[in-house]
Amino acid sequence: MPRKKSETLTEAEYRLMSVLWDRGDSAVSEVVDAIGDPPLAYNTVLTTLRILEQKGYVKHKLSGRAFIYFAAIERDEAQSTAVNSMLSRFFGGSPRELVLNLLKSERVDDAELDRLRALIDAAKGNG
Repeated sequence: MPRKKSETLTEAEYRLMSVLWDRGDSAVSEVVDAIGDPPLAYNTVLTTLRILEQKGYVKHKLSGRAFIYFAAIERDEAQSTAVNSMLSRFFGGSPRELVLNLLKSERVDDAELDRLRALIDAAKGNG
């Protein structure tokens, strides 16, 4: 039985997951070819895919003699998990603190502010 998936992906794991999300079902050699720079060795990709499978992010199926790997969760679920982990670890679970930190540290243009206002107004309507 696979162990529970960890809260977040390492950078190397995220690179491989991005390939699987973009390409879909892929053999290890296809992931190696698609990984981009910096390249990763075949054995590194295979080991990382096995770790991702243990964490619950990836599954595989047999096609002839090759294993074909595919994402077991959608990209948006992984994003949500990462944001929730960061929110808990760095902002005491407060979305308000996260947003205030982003607004203080990043330049937000008028179009982004308008979109944020629309999202806030929509959230008020749901509450």
